[in-house]
Amino acid sequence: MGSLSAALRQHAPAFLRQLPRSKQNVNVRQTLTTLMRCRTGELGNVHYGCKRCGREHWAGRSCGNRHCATCGHDKTQRWLEKQSARLLTGVHHFLVTFTVPKELRDVLRTNQRAGYEALFRASSRALVEVAAATRALKGSQLGFLGVLHTWGRDPLVYHPHVHYLVPGGGAVLDKHGRPIAWKATPANFLVHHGTLIKRYKKFLAEELRAAGLFEQIPRSVWHKKFVVDIAAVDDGRSTVAYLAPYIHRVAISNHRIKNVDATSVTYQYKPTKSKSLKTRTVDADAFVRGFAQHVLPKQFRKVRYSGWMASNSRTRLEELRMIVWFSVGWVYWLASGHAPIRPIPKFPALRCAGCGEALKVLGFTPPERDESGCLQRAALTEHARAYLDSG
Repeated sequence: MGSLSAALRQHAPAFLRQLPRSKQNVNVRQTLTTLMRCRTGELGNVHYGCKRCGREHWAGRSCGNRHCATCGHDKTQRWLEKQSARLLTGVHHFLVTFTVPKELRDVLRTNQRAGYEALFRASSRALVEVAAATRALKGSQLGFLGVLHTWGRDPLVYHPHVHYLVPGGGAVLDKHGRPIAWKATPANFLVHHGTLIKRYKKFLAEELRAAGLFEQIPRSVWHKKFVVDIAAVDDGRSTVAYLAPYIHRVAISNHRIKNVDATSVTYQYKPTKSKSLKTRTVDADAFVRGFAQHVLPKQFRKVRYSGWMASNSRTRLEELRMIVWFSVGWVYWLASGHAPIRPIPKFPALRCAGCGEALKVLGFTPPERDESGCLQRAALTEHARAYLDSG
């Protein structure tokens, strides 16, 4: 078995030596270096103790980077719980996915911040405008969350797209932004598909032109078919669970990496329109280079909320929830205690290898630094574990 950190520790140094020292690559260098140090002891160590048997345990501190396949489990759990609690019970949801043609991907790859912003703005504008003209939603406001992914089924393939989780309905608001009614869509229809694609293509061209990227794109691209998918996803919980694991990591999880050796990395992926996993072995440099293309611009927001879900919205979720429940007739079912509430799985606590008791944090060992304040590439401390994978 392998892991992302193990693959990077073994092969990323050679990749970084060949990587041009440009401003654009600074964030890639910092991210890969941080992931290589995760839980090695170079970032310090965590001292655990068992209250039952008194045994002590040491582990290298995690990096906490949002690209790390080992870190972020607690953050993922909290995000999953928060978003699951925000779902409107009794409302059907849709997963709307906006993609870009292959000819556009190189432009986005070399202009990530501006390109991803254009993708977010164009897709959300299209969704809002087409919904406003849809008979079932006229006079109401949508609320939805969007998540940027830059990979496809194969994590080494660059495939930027945005997923939106959209409740099947809109909130009618008064002049103060308070909800006064709920307009539901049919369970199998959100907006007109063809119109959504046309608006998305138009707005994407406008946003790329505003960003100064339009002239880099071949004219023929705008005559090609753009793929936008609209899928009904019941109450939305399965979609939140699908999106959650990659909110605090990108491209690939540790359990999919099956082997790391001196020259190659072997991992599993699921091809499009297939339910079975396939194994692929690639050159080590190709693996690192493929992962590096998914490193996001510094402080870029990959998760965004729009409409009544936005943080600056004056619409209170509690008020909207009550109106929705009265509208769909769920209020009496919820009060009866028979409403289906799915439990959210908890990540297991770290436990003592001797007796199985949950461990308690006793303290931390700070990382060693040289005279200039830089982290030293020192050997692990006597008690530190070389790698602790909780994924």
